[in-house]
Amino acid sequence: MSTVLDVQDLKVSFHTRNGVVRAVDGVSFKVEKGKTTGIVGESGSGKSVTCYSLLGLVPMPPGRIEGGSAKFGDVDLLKLSEKELQRIRGSRISMIFQDPMTSLNPWLRVGTQVAEPLRLHEGLSKSEAWKRAVEALREVGIPDPEKRIHQYPHEFSGGMRQRVMIAMALITRPELLIADEPTTALDVTIQKQVLDLIRDLQKRLGIAVVFITHDLAVVSEVCDYVNVMYAGRLVEASPVQELFARPRHAYTQALMRSIPALQRKGEPLYTIPGLPPDLANLPSGCAFRPRQTPERQALCLTDRQPPLVEVSPGHWAQDCPGCLIRD
Repeated sequence: MSTVLDVQDLKVSFHTRNGVVRAVDGVSFKVEKGKTTGIVGESGSGKSVTCYSLLGLVPMPPGRIEGGSAKFGDVDLLKLSEKELQRIRGSRISMIFQDPMTSLNPWLRVGTQVAEPLRLHEGLSKSEAWKRAVEALREVGIPDPEKRIHQYPHEFSGGMRQRVMIAMALITRPELLIADEPTTALDVTIQKQVLDLIRDLQKRLGIAVVFITHDLAVVSEVCDYVNVMYAGRLVEASPVQELFARPRHAYTQALMRSIPALQRKGEPLYTIPGLPPDLANLPSGCAFRPRQTPERQALCLTDRQPPLVEVSPGHWAQDCPGCLIRD
């Protein structure tokens, strides 16, 4: 299996009036061709910033890439100029954003937006690009695409707008697709349709996918490998089946306990106590320590950040005495 993307020790900070926010602190992961790598965690854990930084979408200032590498083929994405990134972004790497209503331009017809990557990256004429756009809309299951391509985003439902975003992202047949919580604003039925669509297109086109989400239930459906993020760092990384069979970090276990479908009928829904830490004022040592139970909290590291260790082949977890669940 060939590696499409290899991210090593990525560090991204935001320099604000209130201090330095270490949004991503030493994150490493790989994405294989034809496979889906998940990045999961609560809001504010650094998931989206990790992927936005790879495409040069983090505003600088206040953002700053402090270190690391992101090898995409034979190039390091973090070392490319804006002009060089523009040739890759939307062509070889595409992205599906969280909210299609704010990602689509309300002033432009859907056809103009879907065809734009072809005109920019492949130099097609307007008529040829629109023909391909019609086929792209048909491919993602939008009925009567010849008519709907002339409509505006507000004339589409939430699920249909997300299908338009998927068509835009895949129309250039990219090598890598980054999906940033693409089902967050959708109801469960439409969510499943969108996930099935991404999975089907991935199989047919052989695309590598990075799937960002806060929902471990979605991870179990779509991902081959999963990275669990907390406070800007990876706390666990594992093949998805291994993770669900034997979660080794306390935070991962807490996320799993929060899945409504796994809870007994009639019992109160479980929520992780406390709140994620302020990334500008992280606690010393283990970042999850303030949310641990008192007896486990006393065991957590306070003098240094816990390192990732391989607890079984291909399964990594932070080595904190209070958070790592050993055999």
